Amino acid sequence: MDASTPTAEPPLSHWEALANRPAAPITGGLINATWAVGSPPVAVIQRLHRIFAPEVNEDIAAITAHLRKKGMPTPEILRTRSGGLSVVTEDGGCWRALSWVDGVTIHAIDSTERAHAAGALVGRWHAAVDDLEHSFRFTRSGVHDTQAHMDSLERALEEHRTHRLRDAAAPLMDEVRTLWERWDGDLEAPLRICHGDLKISNLRFSSSGVTDCLVDLDTMGWLSLDVEIGDAWRSWCNRRGEDLTEASFDPAIMEASMKGYLSERPLTPAERAPLPGGVERICLELSARFLADTLNESYFGWDPGAAPTRGEHNLLRAKGQMRLAQSVREQRAGLERRLQALR
Repeated sequence: MDASTPTAEPPLSHWEALANRPAAPITGGLINATWAVGSPPVAVIQRLHRIFAPEVNEDIAAITAHLRKKGMPTPEILRTRSGGLSVVTEDGGCWRALSWVDGVTIHAIDSTERAHAAGALVGRWHAAVDDLEHSFRFTRSGVHDTQAHMDSLERALEEHRTHRLRDAAAPLMDEVRTLWERWDGDLEAPLRICHGDLKISNLRFSSSGVTDCLVDLDTMGWLSLDVEIGDAWRSWCNRRGEDLTEASFDPAIMEASMKGYLSERPLTPAERAPLPGGVERICLELSARFLADTLNESYFGWDPGAAPTRGEHNLLRAKGQMRLAQSVREQRAGLERRLQALR
């Protein structure tokens, strides 16, 4: 059973406005189990995955309050009857409720117009938190320590010598290792407050196609811009999706999204230069993570419709991210020129 699959009744009685309302599971997420509350929905309630400590809700409350002051639409944590940000139940589950945000969730960018809107939203969000000073109560240690992920993969290969998928995973690891050794980006870039997981399904669109807000805020933290945008582009600019072994990077989607971003938050040429390298880095990092998960048979989400087991699904994803990294590397000089030419 996936961690994101709702398996228990949410404790709605802890929220006065939600008590006795109907709750329907929302499927498709990878981490937190989620329900829509009310008909039509007025809130979502989530049981946090164990990787998130309850203190993450303090960060969300502080940053969303700042966003609202700046006029940015955002989900808002709903206080419990006792005024808390969450409830910990007897079984150790941490539950929180968030205000509902109307709109549409998409899983792939279907046009340059959509890409422009997505980039503009992220630019507005980044601009809104540029002046925010915040000390995070919860942080995901080493979340983008790429070398650490490479080391974890080496350990998985060593520990699972007889795994049924080891022979399939090992050659791909050689490719990942080779590309990582050749990667020439900056691992000490300046840090800023970032969303931390800008896959396209974490952007909420209105029915007219305009972007409204960012959701899934547990991943916020201090990151470099090339990591933040690199993670966005590996999602936005791969039109094939994550569950196919073949992938290619679409420079038109990248350019349109950066035009949108620059319309809301200017970047100097020096700030733009590392962004394509950031995509390559994130793709290699994810490939290493998926390969380790292939052997460890672990991952937050697994779709039986895409692959028969967790291991096969992770191997499929690892191959797709590896191909995307190669596509970025092959185009990297051209991508950098396109970004520098934007005004």
